[in-house]
Amino acid sequence: MKKTENQKSSLLNLGTVRRKAVNISEEELIKTEFLPREANFPLVIKPAVKGVDLQIWAKKNREFIQAELLKYGAILFRDFQVKSIDEFEQIIAAICGEAMEYRYRASPRTQVGGRIYTSTDYPADQSIFPHNEHAYSPTFPLKIFFFCQSPAQQGGETPIGSCRRVLERIDPKIRDRFIEKQVMYMRNFGDGFGLSWQTVFQTSDKKKVEEYCYSQGIQVEWKNGNKLRTRQVGPAVIKHPLTNEMVWFNHATFFHVSTLAPTISKQLLANFLEEDLPTNTYYGDGSPIESAVLEHLRAAYQQEMIAFTWQKGDMLMLDNMLAVHARQPFVAPRKILVGMAESLNSKDL
Repeated sequence: MKKTENQKSSLLNLGTVRRKAVNISEEELIKTEFLPREANFPLVIKPAVKGVDLQIWAKKNREFIQAELLKYGAILFRDFQVKSIDEFEQIIAAICGEAMEYRYRASPRTQVGGRIYTSTDYPADQSIFPHNEHAYSPTFPLKIFFFCQSPAQQGGETPIGSCRRVLERIDPKIRDRFIEKQVMYMRNFGDGFGLSWQTVFQTSDKKKVEEYCYSQGIQVEWKNGNKLRTRQVGPAVIKHPLTNEMVWFNHATFFHVSTLAPTISKQLLANFLEEDLPTNTYYGDGSPIESAVLEHLRAAYQQEMIAFTWQKGDMLMLDNMLAVHARQPFVAPRKILVGMAESLNSKDL
């Protein structure tokens, strides 16, 4: 049957019709859920449709991300296909401005680009105790980000825990004692164990070290042989700048020699005087923290830790005052990168 001229014209016009763009709201681009067997920590955000660019979406949804982070303390961005170091740093910038430089260091890291670093370069067979990043320092990041460029063959989880729940587990009498006395941090550099002061302060100029320390309220004591000892007193509990809640935020447990693996702790105590240990903590008046108190604090942290298996491209965002993080031993290779942002000083809180 032959087509009429009108029918032919209609069919030709169909080839020039453009598909109408489908508008998808920002809310429909992502979906939120939680990890299996975990009720509400951390929040997991995934793309609801293919091709969502996390950097672009995050820049348009800063307020949403901030609100969810304050509510939950931790957000795991999964399945967004984040691939490169540059992309990781750009996503940090999209959410909260440029990443911070890693200063007044406490752990070995390798700078891999911009202000992005490897996670702590400790041997693979060692675990790392739960802690808030830089809680020993007067200046610290409010946010910390982790990016899984390649997961470990086995293990290598980054357990996280809610500081709100940790505080609930701490005996009020112990909490109040720390609020009253605060925490003293003692560190030694150049004794052949741990980081050198040149690495910690990113300079070989003693005057620059002194200027930084004095500006931060850190006492400086130069020892023989170009060695350095520092002391400082800081709060154990501080107020969150956005929620106004009081949070347990310190390195009293993490820096104490008894928190190290028993073999390492014994080795250090056998080779160093207590005042020359790489790190140690006391009450703010210099008196020792009781063993039973330290055990209680370690248990409070460990009982709140949640571990998940890293997937390639995962990006984890923590409010550094509302969540602690740790590390499990692993079978190499493993490449987890870190970026920090939004510098705060405890004096301003």
